[in-house]
Amino acid sequence: MESANIKTPLGMVKIEGDMLGLSSITILDSNQEPDAIFPKILEDAIHQLQEYFKGKRRAFTINLNPKGTDFQKKVWEALRHIPYGKTMSYLELAKTLGDIKAIRAVAAANGKNPLWIVIPCHRVIGSDGSLTGYAGGLHRKKWLLNHENPVKQQSLFD
Repeated sequence: MESANIKTPLGMVKIEGDMLGLSSITILDSNQEPDAIFPKILEDAIHQLQEYFKGKRRAFTINLNPKGTDFQKKVWEALRHIPYGKTMSYLELAKTLGDIKAIRAVAAANGKNPLWIVIPCHRVIGSDGSLTGYAGGLHRKKWLLNHENPVKQQSLFD
């Protein structure tokens, strides 16, 4: 498993992966410096993340290899089908997976997503439109949704 630390607008991030694909993206809450040299196996993932943050990429084409249960992987695959700039409620996500009663399990799997941004769990919101739970913090979820909003508009209240 190779790893690299990169600086993003949301803070320092550790990326891990191998020949099978990207396995995790973790927000670092420390004052670590970004790496100057990246492992060859992670260069494409880093490049695509940098393009995303610059507003030049809407979809990721890298191989993914997240660790999780079969159910979690099913939820994470469904998350990949939420279009850039769009949101879906936890209830809608449970419906697309075929079991409205699984809403809590879907929400739990969403929260265990090891590849935030690439598997866009930030695009899942409460049924009432509220920004609910996000492992990286609601301020990051808000930033990501604003970043993907096709209509860039200044807020009077930020």
